Amino acid sequence: MGTSDTTAPDVEHDPTLEPDVFARGCTSRLVLQDVTGRWGALALGALHQGPARFNALRRRVDGVSEKMLAQTLQALERDGFVLRDVQATIPPRVEYRLTPLGTTVAERLVDLIELLEGAMPEVTAAQQAYDGR
Repeated sequence: MGTSDTTAPDVEHDPTLEPDVFARGCTSRLVLQDVTGRWGALALGALHQGPARFNALRRRVDGVSEKMLAQTLQALERDGFVLRDVQATIPPRVEYRLTPLGTTVAERLVDLIELLEGAMPEVTAAQQAYDGR
């Protein structure tokens, strides 16, 4: 997942720039990396189904490590897409849910996921044709 702390040190990001994801220094590029990175898209898609505790999310996003899921959720929380709700119980209960902005983004990601899943026969045929050349 591309979080802002993994950005190349020689790229200066200027938050005062007009948002343009194609401009190297635009901070929107970092947010796009958080959302569309491998684990970000899957976490947002999973949370689109409803609030979840950490371990439930980890089971839903099969293959993600505890460390990567924690980093992903932290980045998405920082960007304003996810809320981390700590409930005052013993032991403390932590639940993650989408913000209104996160819901809007997740809806579009889910549309893309469904489009890709539905297109898999065509994708598989294209891959086989390419590999056969």
